Amino acid sequence: MSTPETTKNGMASIPAQTGPRELEPVRSAEGEGESVRESGRGVADVRGGVVSSQGFGGGSGAGQGGDGAARAAGRDAGAGAAKNGVSQSQGTAGGAGDAGGAGDGGQCGAGDSVVAGAGPVGRPGERATVRLRHDEAEEPPRYAPEWLRLREPADATARAKDLLDPLRIRLANLPGHTGALAVHDLGCGTGSMGRWLAPRLDGPQHWVLHDRDPYLLHFAAVGSPRSAADGSGVTVETRRGDIARLTPDALAGASLVTASALLDVLTREELVTLVDACTGAGCPALLTLSVAGRVELTPADPLDAEITEAFNAHQRRAGLLGPDAVTAACEAFAARGAAVRVHPSPWRLGPEEAALIEQWLRGWVGAALEQRPALRDRAERYLRDRLAACAAGELRVVVHHSDLLALPRSTGGAS
Repeated sequence: MSTPETTKNGMASIPAQTGPRELEPVRSAEGEGESVRESGRGVADVRGGVVSSQGFGGGSGAGQGGDGAARAAGRDAGAGAAKNGVSQSQGTAGGAGDAGGAGDGGQCGAGDSVVAGAGPVGRPGERATVRLRHDEAEEPPRYAPEWLRLREPADATARAKDLLDPLRIRLANLPGHTGALAVHDLGCGTGSMGRWLAPRLDGPQHWVLHDRDPYLLHFAAVGSPRSAADGSGVTVETRRGDIARLTPDALAGASLVTASALLDVLTREELVTLVDACTGAGCPALLTLSVAGRVELTPADPLDAEITEAFNAHQRRAGLLGPDAVTAACEAFAARGAAVRVHPSPWRLGPEEAALIEQWLRGWVGAALEQRPALRDRAERYLRDRLAACAAGELRVVVHHSDLLALPRSTGGAS
């Protein structure tokens, strides 16, 4: 039996509950994008924290994870984009679910298949996850959740817990706050940020999940957490829309804005739009896992630095901020009177994360080659050696990220 629908800011919301539910898109009351409501027909299920898809439009089987991360969208058709070392290709039409990939754990190998959408070479059916810009084709891309599932445990371990206490203090002292915290998760992917953060905050919460991909929004909605740290309820609604068009009005009543691995795939103009929206709404922003442009591999190789440099150049192509994103965000928030804290949030990967290391390596080297094709002969040797070391359990990788907490001056309008 379906739980009665509730509304928040004119949008349909889905009360969190146990048990399977199927979600179907409905047009939002605001006339822009779509929200999702519960229909109670039980096609999607959540078991042990893993969302199991049984027919969501051509996607592949199970997928846990999701953040705003693996979604860099190139402006030109067919342009590959790299995120956290993983090259996403905007390929031909269709879902990404037909491509094979490394599953749970497993060994690394140069001949193994690549997680759909996460490898350095585009294949038919692969697309980037979410459109960041309104001038792209109307048909939303789909992104297989396997990569998001692979990275979710590493993301959860890496996020800077030291930023949570100052965030909790601000949330506990929101002026005029009554009722549930309204949390907007930008570029939510399959919802890993909510699964990480909601159980770490006290009090009832209402999460508004923003993404361009309705396929991922389904996963995010059915995989959302059900309770806060103190046992209070958590509800969720979904909104399709362009992050580049975010306005303070879209965040009306927001208590908090979150995003994961998003800043570095924005241009400076898009970052300013995001910062203006957050500061205009007077709500704090917790923006995690932005690439810092530094990678450490053990054992070292003479080509490490050259691959890193080429990858960083790829991250900055076409005006994207890449490794400069956190510095630019700090400057933009500070210029608008916000207090800003930054804390490191590195991935620290070893033999237990072999599958993740493999996919990251393929994408990291692939993006470097896309930027500097002259590296090909040496980079192919390098990748073979690195994959062999990964398979033997001898490779360790640190991928540096930064988390940012911005505390704007309150407008007094928080919900």
